[in-house]
Amino acid sequence: MITREIGESILRALKKYPVVSLTGPRQSGKTFLLTHLLKDYQYVLLEDPDTRRFAKEDPRGFLSQYQSGAILDEVQRAPELFSYLQGIVDKRRIPGQFVLSGSQNFLLLENISQSLAGRVAVLNLLPFSLAEILERPGLPIPQDRLADPTGITVLSKEDLFTTLHRGMFPPILDRGLDPQDWLKNYYQTFLERDVRLLSQVGDLDTFSRFVQLCAGRSGQILDLVSLGNDCGISHTTVRRWISILQASFHVIQLQPYFENFNKRLIKRPKIYFLDTGLLCYLLGIRSPQDLLYHSARGAIFESFVISEFYKKFCHAGQIPRLYFWRDASGHEVDLVIPASKLLFSFEIKSGQTVVADFFEGLKFFEKISRQPPSGSAVIHGGDGSRIENQRLVYSWRLL
Repeated sequence: MITREIGESILRALKKYPVVSLTGPRQSGKTFLLTHLLKDYQYVLLEDPDTRRFAKEDPRGFLSQYQSGAILDEVQRAPELFSYLQGIVDKRRIPGQFVLSGSQNFLLLENISQSLAGRVAVLNLLPFSLAEILERPGLPIPQDRLADPTGITVLSKEDLFTTLHRGMFPPILDRGLDPQDWLKNYYQTFLERDVRLLSQVGDLDTFSRFVQLCAGRSGQILDLVSLGNDCGISHTTVRRWISILQASFHVIQLQPYFENFNKRLIKRPKIYFLDTGLLCYLLGIRSPQDLLYHSARGAIFESFVISEFYKKFCHAGQIPRLYFWRDASGHEVDLVIPASKLLFSFEIKSGQTVVADFFEGLKFFEKISRQPPSGSAVIHGGDGSRIENQRLVYSWRLL
């Protein structure tokens, strides 16, 4: 069993809040984690027709069964429970009363915001991180300084292209399933269950084509009008459909870092897919070997690195503070993470050989932001890690 980093965050939240909600994409391991982590809690699945009928017809009687804590899975299937949950947790006034989980994140969070605001800690479980798979600590979230890469030893033989092509969904790794077959069925389930249930999408074929077009733009500046024209939909529909992909934890938008550096800055976000296996499936990349010469290799690797940092924040129970920076002249930094005193900047390159050009964007950013070189790093697709002219070089294996 692979230990999930978010486990400690869940236990901490249960000591402070009466309700903890665990959301995340389908098949990210929510049920397995909760039932193994919280063995003293009763597990209740609201997908079961009889259980759901009882919850809907007699919410107060249903909830009164669980005086010592319960995990309510797929709780969005019985929205009547949320108002009664509010009354119960307010009356008992003790932490750790209920854990809520579900796959339709949009519906779950909508009910939470209406009835349980201020009473619930919302945590997000994403697919495995690289550090979880390799069963070792990954790079820490930057705070006062960046971790010294020369003091970290990684013995794993994990292949980069296999990792990118396979992705990080637990069933693929736990059961050794063929990634393309599993992701095909996963994607079809997402369309037929989650998207149709939200009722904001009338034409699933057009929506599926839209998702594939988004995959082709992973790592790029988001242009709503261009994306809408290519798909034959309005830019307002594009905005609404992207919110569906975000609510289901399949994509994120990386916002530009706004700071007055006396330059015209790009003000539109970038879009990234959170799982590179799904991204490869949508792009029609059928084997790890195809990535070697594929035109999207750099964008896929960048998506991988961004998603790994995003997981670090989510699994630590923190709001991800990730940005990129680009000015109108084309100077760019792929990832900016602000801390209390420093701006940490990262250049992300899929190449295995680190060359001088990798540092040019970082040097320009250091100059105009007045940040020290020790706060800059290159993350690359090779094995070597070192310090070069005070700047850090990380192998992807250290993530």
